Amino acid sequence: MQNQNSDKVIIITGATSGIGLATAKELAGKGAYIIGTGRSAERCAKAEKEIMENCPNGKVCYIRADLSSLTEVKRLAALIRERLASNGINHIDVLINNAGTVSSWYVSTVDGFELQFAVNHLAPFLLTGELLPLLQHSKEGTVIGVSSGSHYRTKMHWKDVLLRKHYNCLLAYKQSKLANVLFATELNRRAGKVGSSIRAYAVDPGLVNTDIGLKGTDGIVRKVWKIRSRSGTPVEQPAHSISFIAAEPAARKTEGVYWKDCTPLKPSRYSQSEDAGTRLWELSERMCGIKFNLNHSEI
Repeated sequence: MQNQNSDKVIIITGATSGIGLATAKELAGKGAYIIGTGRSAERCAKAEKEIMENCPNGKVCYIRADLSSLTEVKRLAALIRERLASNGINHIDVLINNAGTVSSWYVSTVDGFELQFAVNHLAPFLLTGELLPLLQHSKEGTVIGVSSGSHYRTKMHWKDVLLRKHYNCLLAYKQSKLANVLFATELNRRAGKVGSSIRAYAVDPGLVNTDIGLKGTDGIVRKVWKIRSRSGTPVEQPAHSISFIAAEPAARKTEGVYWKDCTPLKPSRYSQSEDAGTRLWELSERMCGIKFNLNHSEI
């Protein structure tokens, strides 16, 4: 019997370690064609080799990209399109926006945006928009973002979204994770209005034992992460939740935008605000210089 995922095309950002790599391994094992991304060419090659060793019959390739740069995000999208076209593929079934970052100090990207907002929100927003035509060509185009339970306890700081005046590491992180849920919700809302089959989800991985909190942090933030992450779950647990949405038809038949442990949960009330969703969407389009076209008939 043919694996139902054998012809699925799945893009996973931040797939050289942690949750992203674990997700790539699981989905490659299910027969999907995986295109992973990472910032380091060396780590991309290592991850690709590791997956192929675990899944000898798997189809996987990696593309290097620094998602803190909007130009790099556009370049990545172009390379993905070229890679798929060279293989006679005109669709993407699942886009998993997994890449994320944390920074103890205010870092301005090459585009002038705060680093966490740029990597955790603007990059997924722009990459989704750039790859939207390919997602629209899939019967069940799916966009999955990795959010956090911390989104329950914050709101968007519209007067200073980039937190230039009063930067706080945890506040910047929480706001970017809230943006993930707002984006998924608004994408579903807009897709529904034009009859698009695109569906978006935000996955809460819970506390996971990864080194994300060690890469761009110092002082108390780094110390706290070291202590807390020891009690975190293995990366395979949230990876399985992401893979469930990506690979199981039953997931799309279940209502809910926010998931944890393969189960839909009620997100924060604020994350479901149409006003907040519209405001963030329009702001993100201006920042990224893109306009989404969800009308399938025009693609």
